[in-house]
Amino acid sequence: MNHLNEPSAGRKPGLSARVSRIGRASLMASVATMLLCGAASAQTNASTGLSAKQIKAATDKVTGAAIIANAKTSDNWPTISGDYWENRFSHLTSINADNVKSLGLVWTYDMKSTRGVEATPVVVDGIMYVTAPWSIVHAIDVRTGNEIWSYDPKVPGKDGKKGCCDVVNRGVAVYKGKVYVASFDGRLIALDAATGHVDWQINTITDPKHDYTITDAPRVIDGNVLIGNGGSEYGTRGYVSAFNAETGALAWRFYVVPGNPAHPYKSKAMAAAAKTWDPASKYWLVGGGGSPWNGMAYDPKRNIVYFGTGNGTPWSASLRSPAGGSNLYLTSIVALNAGTGHLLWHYQETPHDNWDYDATQSMTLADMKIGGVETPVIMSASKNGFFFVLNRVTGKFISATPFVAENWAKGYTKDGVAMVNPEAIDTTKSFDAVPGPYGGHNWQPMSYNPMTGDAYIPAQNVPVTLMSDTAWRPNKDIPGVAMSANGWNLGEALDTTAPTSKPYGGLVAWNVAAGKPDWVHTYDSPWNGGTLTTAGNLVFQGTADGRFVAYNATTGAKLWQSPMGTGVMAGASTYMLNGVQYVSVAVGWGGVYGLAEHATDRDSPGTVYTFALGGTAPLPSFTKYQMDGLVQGVKYNPADVKPGTALYVSNCVFCHGVPGVNNGGAIPNLGYVNAAILTNLQNYVINGPYTAKGMPNYAGKLTPADVTQITAFIQGTADAIRPKS
Repeated sequence: MNHLNEPSAGRKPGLSARVSRIGRASLMASVATMLLCGAASAQTNASTGLSAKQIKAATDKVTGAAIIANAKTSDNWPTISGDYWENRFSHLTSINADNVKSLGLVWTYDMKSTRGVEATPVVVDGIMYVTAPWSIVHAIDVRTGNEIWSYDPKVPGKDGKKGCCDVVNRGVAVYKGKVYVASFDGRLIALDAATGHVDWQINTITDPKHDYTITDAPRVIDGNVLIGNGGSEYGTRGYVSAFNAETGALAWRFYVVPGNPAHPYKSKAMAAAAKTWDPASKYWLVGGGGSPWNGMAYDPKRNIVYFGTGNGTPWSASLRSPAGGSNLYLTSIVALNAGTGHLLWHYQETPHDNWDYDATQSMTLADMKIGGVETPVIMSASKNGFFFVLNRVTGKFISATPFVAENWAKGYTKDGVAMVNPEAIDTTKSFDAVPGPYGGHNWQPMSYNPMTGDAYIPAQNVPVTLMSDTAWRPNKDIPGVAMSANGWNLGEALDTTAPTSKPYGGLVAWNVAAGKPDWVHTYDSPWNGGTLTTAGNLVFQGTADGRFVAYNATTGAKLWQSPMGTGVMAGASTYMLNGVQYVSVAVGWGGVYGLAEHATDRDSPGTVYTFALGGTAPLPSFTKYQMDGLVQGVKYNPADVKPGTALYVSNCVFCHGVPGVNNGGAIPNLGYVNAAILTNLQNYVINGPYTAKGMPNYAGKLTPADVTQITAFIQGTADAIRPKS
């Protein structure tokens, strides 16, 4: 169950203009079909003083060459990471370690959203493009903070249940007068950068029978728009697609895992991968996983694109491929020819992954001396807790060093092979994996500063124990099997024993050359924001407890902070306009951890904050996080608690958390709702008022008797943990 007592799903009202343009003639049939099936709208605001002609002139200039040239000055922030190398490093120095204490708010922009905000603002000549939940795009005039236009792709609310990790979106790509956004339901959409009107849109999902989603930002590389997808938990086969930026025509597609071995493989890459899977499990029936849902970089000099791949389906390696095997190309960094999509090399960070250790974290490119030799490298702070450095041309392993505590491996050999701890793969016992499935570093972007030689990593641990779940069956709803009623395929039982590891969050300044931290800040909560670093010797990061902080990049000294009203997850961007340097960050709490937990007593809608030296704008008003006391007084039969527990685990637990134990996040914890909601729970669960906002409709899946048992579990749990007077 999702989203009970949720005031809004984050949609912007009043977006009523119909799509006015259809794509190029060569794609008219397929695009027209998409337009008929998924009509969307754009709303414009003429009060900014910017004309469509001015916006077109500015955004027309964004080309591959312009992105490369801008990386030398950082005047604009033309991609979500600032450049193709994904360093999130700015050469700007107007705001620096000496004067950042004078940073002040210039304006805020209300995105009118209530779920997770994960996008970094893209800014070109004072025109900002940023996304809200449900893939809604906002174009903002940096000069005033006023809206230029907004675009809602109208993702059906019923598709909210298809995503493991909130209805988020990580941003847009801008290229030659167009803004590209990937919608949660799997469309790639090209918008006119000046008006927000649809130029073309394509359904990127190859098999609609499976629950694919997209949450990542597209990248425009070598004239093509590249996008991956999510859904490994739901039984999908991951792939990356490249579409012609002008027409939307498919240029190439690379699948991460092999398909049915009964059919001929279309590439050497897939034939090689098939040898690493046990066909006895018929893995292709449940997709195999590997979804490349985040993490991409590009080397324009060599025309190589790099992306990270996700976990397998199911998580349990023994169930996914019983005879073993590395299961290529799961949990890997993959390098392709950007023009053709042909495999150049791969490196698997976690062979035969058993712990949900996606390799989809942000990766950065740099040239640095390794053994006295200037070497082109790719770096990644992996979910599995190791910081990897590889030769980005050859894929040759250079180093892997733990940047957080970890216990699943004893390290890596000189050839880059993981030495797995036998206890971590014992299918008969529960294992407190460190880091847990949330990762030592998740999607929140790290940054790399070539002046300090440090990578700035949002580090964490969320304790979870794992044990192979023999009750699991592919795509089967089994009471007691985690979220199986909503299509999850884990093959792992969670927290059958209590974890002994400790939760924490932190910021690690990782000295890449030395393979050790230069400094560390530890936070009370996991799930802190991405980082931005600058030539002004600064690192910016938002925190789960509702702050935006500037640190000295060299020493780690805290230099400045501002309250943000709610937890911050996204990375910031910085840019120049009319001789003034600005820093902008989009704020809104949610994501897979933030759905069920929060770390601040204040709340606010999704908001873009923009700061500059001497800014004096007032902060927006914050409201107290709404949470009633432990629910009480709802009558129930104690005999219903046990079956209700199993039903709650298979339907509700990852979104609403454990009643009264988790404290609620972007979605309420049902142990703290008003008793009237619990008394009338059936009215919310079956054809309820929040199905249009992303909550699954359990009509035909749960009976009134089932809901009665779930109610008993919620009230019974609240009663069990209530302090005795």
